[in-house]
Amino acid sequence: MSLKFFMPTKVCFGRNAVVDNASLLRALGSKALVVTGRRSAKVNGSLRDMEAALQAVDVPYAVYDAISSNPSIKQARDAAGVARSERADLIIGIGGGSPMDAAKAIAVLATNDVDDAGLFSGQFDRPVLPVVAVPTTAGTGSEVTQYSILTNDSIQSKSSIASGAIFPRLALLDPRYLEQLPPDVTANTMVDALSHAVEGYLSVKADSLSSVLARESMSLIGPCLKSLQQQPSPATRERLLYASMLAGMVIAQTGTTAVHAMGYSLTYFKDVDHGKANGLLMYEFLRFLDAHHEGRVADLLRYLGLASLSELKDCLQGLLSTELKLTSGEVELYSSIAIRTGNIKNTPVPLTQGDLSDMFTRSFAVAAQVSRR
Repeated sequence: MSLKFFMPTKVCFGRNAVVDNASLLRALGSKALVVTGRRSAKVNGSLRDMEAALQAVDVPYAVYDAISSNPSIKQARDAAGVARSERADLIIGIGGGSPMDAAKAIAVLATNDVDDAGLFSGQFDRPVLPVVAVPTTAGTGSEVTQYSILTNDSIQSKSSIASGAIFPRLALLDPRYLEQLPPDVTANTMVDALSHAVEGYLSVKADSLSSVLARESMSLIGPCLKSLQQQPSPATRERLLYASMLAGMVIAQTGTTAVHAMGYSLTYFKDVDHGKANGLLMYEFLRFLDAHHEGRVADLLRYLGLASLSELKDCLQGLLSTELKLTSGEVELYSSIAIRTGNIKNTPVPLTQGDLSDMFTRSFAVAAQVSRR
């Protein structure tokens, strides 16, 4: 047996996780920049809890609450300027993947004067500021990964900072913050977590330990693929948050595959939510792999509690609505972008641009028929 596993993040999971673990914040910095989106952290109570925790341990802070969905490189640079002007030495990201990913990039740029190439190299001359991550959706798993995904207009897609230096030092997970999520956000983020578990399980970098985590995550998500069409209970949301964290641990070791590579274009060009984009492509990706790795695909269906790929397709169609249609030119462009990404190399079957084009075409021939919401 041969494996490697590295995850230096301290995880605290449970109700009141932020306030109950306030003492851990003091050791990480003397002034914090709290990074959030414009609204959700205020509505769900996570920002209020973090402010109370910082006040309880006498750590001053400033709030940067202008992170948008799919944050850009420029937005991260602007926020890093705020961190420097505030003399912050701790970055706290609260929200879904966008604020947490932005927080990691801000932590780099606050101390390192690098161009875009240097940012995405993952090699930094100066120490990166410590990051605390507080997820408020159950999907991204960014609280336990070394990735920061930013919109990169120069390549008309997303680019990833991948560096052990940006693993959050501390992850505080409280399922209460998920209780008011609307149905579409709940579904999209759950499918993102599913995509992480599935892609990590299939990745060429998977090993016995990452596969254990992937199987556990899939076994928790599987029953929700059907039940989530109704309002989930607090207990279900807690399981999904845990499953999302496990799936984040998986991709921290394995990376993602062609599903993410293709999904980025749907988000960049069509403004499709990231998790939803992955879900719309997943069935055709798995159908392609099943011809080459039937046993592996059959195994993951069993962990999900599903009888067939067709049942998975039905579940995804029940959760994800779209009227999206692609032209042949868009398919060609998106597949040409996807084939150049690093994610492609993690796919267990060598792929051509033509293979990706076929997956796009088949996915949206099916998805265009779905309109459930």
